[in-house]
Amino acid sequence: MNLELKNIKLPDFGIPEDRPVIPKEVYEERCSKLYEAAKCDWIFIYGDREHFGNLYYLSGFDPRFEEAALAIGPKNKKYLLVGNEGFDYSFKANKVDAEVLLTQSFSLLGQDRTQAPRLDNILREIGMSKEDTIGVIGWKYLEETETIPHASNIFIPAMIVDGINSIIEKPVVDVTKVLMNPTDGLRAINEVEEIVGLEFGAARASMAVNRIIEGSNNGMTEFQAVSNMGYAGDPLSAHIMFSSGKDKIIGLSSPTARELSKGDGVTTAVGYWGGLSCRAGLLADYDEEFLNEQAIPYFKGIAAWYEYAAIGVSGGDLFEKVSEVLAEGGLRPALNPGHLTSMDEWLHTPVRPNSQDVIQSGMAIQLDIIPAPLVDGVILNCEDSVVFADENLRKQLAEKYPEVWKRITLRQRFLREEIGLNIDDSLLPLSSNPGYYSPFWLSPESVLTAK
Repeated sequence: MNLELKNIKLPDFGIPEDRPVIPKEVYEERCSKLYEAAKCDWIFIYGDREHFGNLYYLSGFDPRFEEAALAIGPKNKKYLLVGNEGFDYSFKANKVDAEVLLTQSFSLLGQDRTQAPRLDNILREIGMSKEDTIGVIGWKYLEETETIPHASNIFIPAMIVDGINSIIEKPVVDVTKVLMNPTDGLRAINEVEEIVGLEFGAARASMAVNRIIEGSNNGMTEFQAVSNMGYAGDPLSAHIMFSSGKDKIIGLSSPTARELSKGDGVTTAVGYWGGLSCRAGLLADYDEEFLNEQAIPYFKGIAAWYEYAAIGVSGGDLFEKVSEVLAEGGLRPALNPGHLTSMDEWLHTPVRPNSQDVIQSGMAIQLDIIPAPLVDGVILNCEDSVVFADENLRKQLAEKYPEVWKRITLRQRFLREEIGLNIDDSLLPLSSNPGYYSPFWLSPESVLTAK
């Protein structure tokens, strides 16, 4: 594939202004599917400020300061266990028919934690008994080669595992895979209502990144550059990232008071619930060596991903395809070149070496190619969110959410007609800057395109 710089102004695809509301019946159906699939008497779903995705997916509740949990039992019984500060918030955020129980051990140090029963006693009171089989869902799970002998191997606090085990005869079992497995986990495949919510976050995050790039200039501090994003309070899936310099650049860094200087490598990323967008390049108007030796070899990998990814393609084949194209320019993927995304930025990924897991309709995937090796002062990234949808799912989107569908089809047309990429009909761009990559931040409308 031959690439060239072309002056293209990013079109206004429209920005969603009101976060879509997922109907209560969708949450209820998710809980029922989970209970049926886990095949346990009770399911205990854990969440905290960072690891909220599974709990939020099932209940619409996300802990703001503390831990929380959802217990699902026989006859559709549901209980939301929250700490002091989550109690009032739960009556706004809880979207399922779950009784809210104050569980003060989830509260912060120094707060009153004497008014509610102990966790094990709460679990007895809601109906857990010694004969029950109890499945626990943490924020991730271990593969067989990682499990530690004679340990629970469950990614939630030991206090909770011990508390549950103290009231039952058989040890708790980890059923996190039921939600997070990359092929048949319930969260791997999104309903049309969830896709619309993902598009809300991805579209807004991507335009925040675009505003940062357009506003960046020589002599400006990193803080000043990031302030151009126009942050409006969207819930974050990751901290805001910005880094610059002529030495080794760490993309995960937060902005500082460092002043930008012409010739710096620069990178920024914004992640909202639903999608993260990242761009990295050079603070310059033009640099032929950087263009030919760094930017073009990298973007060929991005272009290959867009053109190869489709429903039915295995993650292993996609990994191999991207790796082959990057290798032509002396690069390789530092991590997985693509992963499932959601309210939490990284859910799991079918895109692994030799993976037979295939891309399915309803999968939301972050195009995430971090290249290596890179020399000091050089950083490259063009990261955005897409969802894959078969004809039936596309029809649902078009009929139920015509404004969202209009934005998606405009982005598809832009990728094909302006960027020059032959994407599959099943690939639906969620970000509002799809494939829009300028290597030079002082010439932000000079972008790489396929001839």
